[in-house]
Amino acid sequence: MRGELVVEPLSDVQGRLAPGAEFVAVSASGRNLGPLRVTAHRPFKGVALLRFAGIEDRDAAETLREASLEIDRGAVPPAAEGSFYYFELVGCRCYDKTAGDLGQVVRLSEDGGGHILWLEEGATVLPVPLVKQFLVNVDVAAGRIDLDLPPGLIETCRSTS
Repeated sequence: MRGELVVEPLSDVQGRLAPGAEFVAVSASGRNLGPLRVTAHRPFKGVALLRFAGIEDRDAAETLREASLEIDRGAVPPAAEGSFYYFELVGCRCYDKTAGDLGQVVRLSEDGGGHILWLEEGATVLPVPLVKQFLVNVDVAAGRIDLDLPPGLIETCRSTS
């Protein structure tokens, strides 16, 4: 009613959603919706209710439905040793122990049961569950992810549509 937006925080950085924090809103299709500055923040049932400068009513808030709030990469603290941020995986090439080069990560999604790496190679799309049991090595600096996928997963999940 007053332009508040429900935001699912994906950051564990203290103060990331505090008043004064600045983001770029990006639509689900990847279109830049412009800069946003937080004017008010309050927790609500495991999510955050945020108000932004210039977003004063329900109609203005509706323009941001399903948008992601992004920050400049330079504002992201380095990942802990041996870990990575999901955004760092986009652009990495994936290699299976048996099948070899599977393609490049073009996006990640969360389906309620876990995260999915979406790999593309030409017209071929392959969704791969991002689970510890399948990960052999992740080297974001080299842009490489090594996997050991179970037999049949590639053939079952690969799509050319």
